[in-house]
Amino acid sequence: MNLLVQYPTTVDRAFAALADPTRRAVLERLGSGSATVSELAEPFGMSPTGMKKHIRLLEEAQLVTTEKVGRVRRCMLAPYAFEDISTWLQRLDRFAQVVERTKGDR
Repeated sequence: MNLLVQYPTTVDRAFAALADPTRRAVLERLGSGSATVSELAEPFGMSPTGMKKHIRLLEEAQLVTTEKVGRVRRCMLAPYAFEDISTWLQRLDRFAQVVERTKGDR
């Protein structure tokens, strides 16, 4: 078994982005539909500038896309945002199954 499996950098960026509870909450909110940066910032008592930093990291992780409409930036979940993460989690699940099958084989 190759222990140095290479994963897309999007997986690394996605997990780094998901490490922050604010960004996880933003993704949950966007699961209900698009929102402006100001709408996303408001529940956190955060400035739009502060939220833009979180959004930028989510964009770099390819989890969120944004579109500027006039003076407003609208955010939405990226299409297929969680495909690479899902693939990685499926591999992890297969590993867990092997561990479960081999318990007590010492």
